[in-house]
Amino acid sequence: MADIIKLLPDHVANQIAAGEVVQRPSSVVKELLENAIDSGADQIKLVIKDGGKTLIQIIDNGSGMGETDARLSFERHATSKIQRAEDLFQLTTKGFRGEALASIAAIAHVEMQTKPEDAELGTHLRIEGSKVIFQEVKLVPKGTSISVKNLFFNIPARRNFLKSDQVELRHITDEFHRVALAHPNIAFEYYLNGGELFGLPKGNLRQRIVHIFGNKTNQKLVPVEEDTQVVKIRGFINKPEFAKKSRGEQFFFVNDRFIKSPYLHHAVVSAFEGLVKAENHPGYFLYLEVDPASIDINIHPTKTEVKFDDEHTLYAILRSTIKHSLGQFNVVPVLDFETDQNLETPYAYRNKEAEVPRISVDSGFNPFEESRDRKETIDYQRKKENPAVQGRHWESLYLGLESKWGKENSFSSLEYESETISSSIFDGKIENFEEFSTTFQLRRKYIVTTIKSGMVVIDQSRAHQRVLYERFLRHSTIKQAISQQLLFPLSLSFSKTDICILKEIKETLTAVGFVFGKIEEASVQVSGVPLLVPESEVGMVLDQLIADCQQEVSGVGFSQSDILSKTLAKTLAVKTGEALDNASQLALVNDLFACKETRVSPFNKPVYITITENDIDKKFI
Repeated sequence: MADIIKLLPDHVANQIAAGEVVQRPSSVVKELLENAIDSGADQIKLVIKDGGKTLIQIIDNGSGMGETDARLSFERHATSKIQRAEDLFQLTTKGFRGEALASIAAIAHVEMQTKPEDAELGTHLRIEGSKVIFQEVKLVPKGTSISVKNLFFNIPARRNFLKSDQVELRHITDEFHRVALAHPNIAFEYYLNGGELFGLPKGNLRQRIVHIFGNKTNQKLVPVEEDTQVVKIRGFINKPEFAKKSRGEQFFFVNDRFIKSPYLHHAVVSAFEGLVKAENHPGYFLYLEVDPASIDINIHPTKTEVKFDDEHTLYAILRSTIKHSLGQFNVVPVLDFETDQNLETPYAYRNKEAEVPRISVDSGFNPFEESRDRKETIDYQRKKENPAVQGRHWESLYLGLESKWGKENSFSSLEYESETISSSIFDGKIENFEEFSTTFQLRRKYIVTTIKSGMVVIDQSRAHQRVLYERFLRHSTIKQAISQQLLFPLSLSFSKTDICILKEIKETLTAVGFVFGKIEEASVQVSGVPLLVPESEVGMVLDQLIADCQQEVSGVGFSQSDILSKTLAKTLAVKTGEALDNASQLALVNDLFACKETRVSPFNKPVYITITENDIDKKFI
């Protein structure tokens, strides 16, 4: 039998490796930013065009490379970070696999210009599909500039799987945030399609967080700091009242490397137990420093998952540290049983003297003289005790009423308002509507109503979601939504990333009923809202809309109007646990069965179940 196992060519092996390392444009950004940091740069510039599909460029002022190193850096498993297997357990750098540049060069057009500080001339390289097509000596500034163009040009299937420019841009921005938060001592610049999106100067950790997420973040932060033999913890947590329904502001860093750890996340959530609602998520920016030998970061190609030697101890220390910070900065409500609140002087009265109470005496008061009020009281008591006295002279009570009210206002004829009978949601004509429209609420979660064949049990939250969803979707389609103008426009603060998302969905929000004024760099003015959105919940609704657009909760293939309609319906719908009166229950049932689709909610969950009379009879057999 002939031999059938053969070695793959290098360019094919590089393309296979690229499938693990480079999943989308944000993967390229991550790898190149980490290489720039490892080069010792303190100024890094990121340039993006068309969501990274057309151009990704990283410019740094690091150490640079010579001609030989520049050429060798694009070979597989070529790295300056490690030399022996033992070095994997003492890693202090970012990229160490030596696969990033080789994988990127295999699926894109790459151009590099680099020069060390002590050299007079630098190197200019151009590579397409792992093949070096151009190399020359050139006068370039110190550091390295790498441009990645036409990503996945030779793998059309992978390029077709990329999302829209806006979605890919959000992933790139997320990677930029993670790297920038890990290194506040490095200045970063982020340019998008020719305009500056972020300009982050050097500073401390708090300043870096505020520069990225906006000035409103400063009031949310609570410092966290702990130094033990196992781990050093520093960073910030958000106050419990600023917890969100999305998991946007949650960052873990281990040895200045962003990681994802559900186990450590559970430690943070358990520390906030009882302080935030079950559906909300606290925000945190936590930096852990551990011995490099105690962790393994080589268990995943993206290096975002790590393995700790002693996770249980780390869990306990992190949980207690956060609890200590919440109590130390008076974030947690405390009961002081030794302090008497009645003895404390209010701040407004701290400089005021006590006033002597003044007593006024009526010198002409005679306790033995019966006043008119006292006589009336005695007469009332007598009438109450003696019914004969009470019924005497009753005609005098009605003297003058006829002249006061007039004959036209007499009660000789009364008119009653007739109750409006809504159309039935069931087939057939029902003569006695009240008999068949009886509804009641079960455990403040379900609405039970009768039909001819039995009964219907409706989930009130899902039913309201369906009603609101179709209403918002209809308004956004025909663009005839009614807007409620605010007497005083609201000014809401958002981060630069959130502002970009709001600009993308502004047209759809306007069709739903929102009216926007000025949209500045870090704030938005709202002068009108849809009728169903309370003024006090405008900020929460917009936050949820932005979070859903970031996380693509509605999946692929849905329009922007559909996504926003689902988010608005979910946010404004009646929640489980809310009590509804009979009129509200009946209105919700009628609105539900007037929808085009009544069986499932906007998120494809059943809205109601039907229990027939036969089903009930079977239970008694």
